[in-house]
Amino acid sequence: MPADLAVIGLGHLGIPLAQAATAAGVRTIGYDPDPRAADDLRAGRLPSCSGEGRLSAAELRRMAARGFRITADAAELGRVRTAVICAPTPLGNDRRLDLSAVGEAARTLAARLRPHTTVLLESTVYPGTTEEFLRPLLEDGSGLRAGRDFHLAYSPCRHDPGNRAHGPANTPKVIGGLTPACTEAAAAFYGRFTEKVVRARGTREAETVKVLETNYRHVNIALVNELAVYCHDLGVDVWDVVRCAETKPFGFQSFRPGPGVGGHGVPVDHDHMADQQHGLGLPLRMVGLAQQVNGRMPGYVTRRCTALLNEYGKSARGARVLLLGVGYKPDVADAEGSPAREIASRLMELGARIGYHDPYLTRWRVLGREVERAESVYEAAADADLTVLLQHHRTYDLQGLAVKAQLLLDTRGAGPAGTAHRL
Repeated sequence: MPADLAVIGLGHLGIPLAQAATAAGVRTIGYDPDPRAADDLRAGRLPSCSGEGRLSAAELRRMAARGFRITADAAELGRVRTAVICAPTPLGNDRRLDLSAVGEAARTLAARLRPHTTVLLESTVYPGTTEEFLRPLLEDGSGLRAGRDFHLAYSPCRHDPGNRAHGPANTPKVIGGLTPACTEAAAAFYGRFTEKVVRARGTREAETVKVLETNYRHVNIALVNELAVYCHDLGVDVWDVVRCAETKPFGFQSFRPGPGVGGHGVPVDHDHMADQQHGLGLPLRMVGLAQQVNGRMPGYVTRRCTALLNEYGKSARGARVLLLGVGYKPDVADAEGSPAREIASRLMELGARIGYHDPYLTRWRVLGREVERAESVYEAAADADLTVLLQHHRTYDLQGLAVKAQLLLDTRGAGPAGTAHRL
């Protein structure tokens, strides 16, 4: 049977959308142009950047029973009522969003686009991308006009891997269409599996929602990261400060310091947007400053590691250092943008011997080589000169680790005060 929905891009954005849609009874296909990647997905093997690690056989069977299919046949994109582009937009070497995958998806779809189709973009992009970048590709490739022959809208992805309280059904969905009719078409689609739809005034407003939401996180984490360094110099327990401050019932939302900021939600600042915005004045200076603060944290953690080793009469050169939790957030099999890689590389360059443990990541490479994975976290902590908690997975018992480890640095404030050295 023909599908209602095509999800183009089956990574950390596309798979959750496909799961939510099929669970709501929407007949869905997932498109990947690489037949080998499509075969891997059918077998439940997701890309490492997906953030979900692995689809279980039971989940795949449930999705298939509700109409989900994975295909590498682009012709099937011409037989759906709705197409959602969920292509990745990583930061390039110039620290600007790489829109090449979005462009490739748009050209593939455009060659098969039919009138009355609703086309949606969920990838992280600059404000103006839907109208100035995506629209011309779709129109030139199809001969159809957006807003007249087909609907076009943007909706920022709000998927939060590992969050058990909020999923697609109970997370409000923001949408902004090229025209009011485009907005309503998008609202009708998302309303099939989302409890609340929030209409933005247009595509640019919806795109800028993503800029605000992502940068809100980065700016506030930067504030507490800077405070953590300040408190350490003063001899103040930053974790106690945060604990007390979060009791304020108004005007304060709690964020916690850490070794850096990772994940797929990259900060988008003025420098990143300058070329895209044709010289418009967008001085997001606070975002750039936040990125500088957060970007310094891996170096700060490395210095804390060497200082602790020196304090206990050991040198970083030749020291055995165990890193616990190398993913970018707790209980998720995703190391995208994790500060753990920079911390590991800095310690390696100082001559340290690095090992790691993560219950969700069985392989990890740094500086082009495999890092040895510990099988028993407690035995490895006992053997290591220094154990560093970088991510607090639920399986980690900080009190037990504090007993076993020769020296423990807790960068997440996960254990009770006094159980370990803390950031």
